[in-house]
Amino acid sequence: MDIPNLRWWGWGTLERTFPLKDRPRFWPTLRAWLGLPEDLEERPPVPLEEIDLRPSRLDDPMLTALRRLVGGEWVRTDRRARVEHACGKAYRDLVRLRAGLVPNPPDAVVYPADEGQVAAVLAWAADRDVVVIPFGGGSTVLGAVEPPPGDRPVITVDMARLDRLMALDRESWTARIQAGATGPEIEAQLGEHGFTLGHFPQSFEFSTLGGWIATRGAGQASTGYGKIEDMTLAVRMVTPVGILETREAPALATGPSLLDIAVGSEGTYGVITEATMRVRPRPQVQDYRGFLFRTLEEGIAALRDLMHHGPRPTIARLSDAPETAASLALAHEHRGLRALLEQGFEGYLARRGYKMAPDGSCFLLLGYDGAVSRVARRWRHAEETCRDHGGFPLGRSAGESWKRDRFAHPYLRDILLGVGVMVDTVETATTWSNLLHLYDEMTRAIRAAIRASGGGPGYVMTHISHIYEEGASLYITFLGRQTAGQEVEQWWEVKRAATEAVLSAGGALSHHHGIGRDHAHWLGQEIGPVGMRILRALKERLDPAGVMNPGVLGL
Repeated sequence: MDIPNLRWWGWGTLERTFPLKDRPRFWPTLRAWLGLPEDLEERPPVPLEEIDLRPSRLDDPMLTALRRLVGGEWVRTDRRARVEHACGKAYRDLVRLRAGLVPNPPDAVVYPADEGQVAAVLAWAADRDVVVIPFGGGSTVLGAVEPPPGDRPVITVDMARLDRLMALDRESWTARIQAGATGPEIEAQLGEHGFTLGHFPQSFEFSTLGGWIATRGAGQASTGYGKIEDMTLAVRMVTPVGILETREAPALATGPSLLDIAVGSEGTYGVITEATMRVRPRPQVQDYRGFLFRTLEEGIAALRDLMHHGPRPTIARLSDAPETAASLALAHEHRGLRALLEQGFEGYLARRGYKMAPDGSCFLLLGYDGAVSRVARRWRHAEETCRDHGGFPLGRSAGESWKRDRFAHPYLRDILLGVGVMVDTVETATTWSNLLHLYDEMTRAIRAAIRASGGGPGYVMTHISHIYEEGASLYITFLGRQTAGQEVEQWWEVKRAATEAVLSAGGALSHHHGIGRDHAHWLGQEIGPVGMRILRALKERLDPAGVMNPGVLGL
C-alpha cells in the first residue's frame, strides 16, 4: 500500500519537483538575502541501502502472531518500509534522513484491513508491551509519528487500507469516511456524488482524514469551510480498552464532548478508524483574485472588515512584504510584449505607492466558492471593501497562478536542503488586537536566533491564512544558512526562540500543526497543570499499558 515512487528522504514523489528553470530571479535573490556563495554545491541524500538500520526487535513468534491477525503480506519489516515510517516531514526529519541517520525506526509496519484488525493489533501490542504508532500519510512536522527512543519494540500501524467512503447522506450533507483515505481519495469519491469536504491543506495530496482529525488540522479554505474539527460530526476510535464512538447529531448537550477526546489526540489514546464528516455540494465556481496593499496594516484591516461585516471569504491569504517579494522572485520569466507590459505595470504600481520589495507592498489572495450568481454578488462587496482599505485589484490571474502551484512548494524545500539552506515554518494564532504585536515579536526573535545560530542574515516571511471574527493565524517561514554538522542543533535554537516568543506575546502554541513531540515541552504552559492532569487521566483510563504513541502530547 506504500506509494511506489515516494521520496523517502523528502516530500512527495520522485517524478515531481519544483521547477526553477524559467524563474531566473530566484537564485540571485536568495544568494543576496542569505549571503550564500556563488558556487552552491548540491549534496544528494545518502542511498537507502547505505543507511545503518538496527535489526527488528520483534522475534519470530511475535511476528508470526502479528501476521495471523492481519495476513502475512501486511506485516512488513523490510528496510524501505521501516525507513519511510521512521519519522515525519519536518526539517529535522529530512536533515537526518538525507544524512542516513534513522535512530528510531519501527520494528515492523502493519497494515490492518478493517476496524476489527486494528482492535486485534492493539490488544496484541498491549499484551506484549509493544508501542503502537498510528500512521496516516506521515506528513507531520512535529515528530508525532517517530517512535520514541528506548528498548520497547515499536510497530507502526499504517491506515492506508481503510480508504473508502462508507456512506453518504444527501439530505443531511454528511459522509462516513474511513480514516486512512487521503485528500485526493476523499475528493474523488465525494466528487462522484457531487460533494466536497473542502479541506485542502498543503499536505492534501498525501495526508489522511485520520491525521487531519488527530492533529486538528486546517485547510487552505478553512475560512469558508472551517477547520477539521468544524467538519467532524462524529468519530469511531479504537482504544486499548474498547471502541469510543460518538453520536451523529448536529448538536448535543450530553456533558463534556467525547468527540474532543479523539480530535487532537495524535494517537495517544487510540486509532481513529472512521469519521462522519459535514460535506458540501461541490461549488459551481471558485473565483480567486489578487490584491496589493501598501502596508500589512491595511491588508489586515480589510480582512477584519470582511469577517465582521461580510462577505466572509472562502479563502484569504495575506502575505507580508518579505513573502510578497519572495513570490515575485519565484515568478516565471516572460519575454516579448508580455514582459514589456509587466514592466510597465510594475512602474505604474510604483508610482501609486505599491513597491515590490522586502519592505514594500503586501499581496492578498482572496477567494469565494459557490454558485455563480452568489459569488458575483459577494465579489462586488468584497472588492469595494478591499479598495476602501487601499487595496489595488490584480484580477483572477494571480488567483489562478496560486492554485496552480498551491501543493508544489514543499518540493522547493527539498531543493534548498540539498544546497545547505535551513528552511522551516512556525504557526500560531491570536486576536486581531494582538496580531501585529505577535507578528513583530515573532519575526524579531526568529531573525535574532538565525544570526545567533550562525545562519547569516536569514530571511523571515509571514502570511495570514486562516481568519475568524475574533482574530487570525500567522504562518512564518524562515530561511538561513545551515551550520554544517550542527544542522539539527541550529534549527532547535531557532525553533525554541520562536516558540518562546509566541507564548510570551500571547499567541497559541499551535493553530493547526498540533503538538507532537516537538511542542510537548510547552503544552503545560499552554493549558496549565490542571489541563495536563486531565490529559494524563484520560491516558491512564484509555491506554493503561501506555502503548499508544508515548511521549506525544507529553503523555
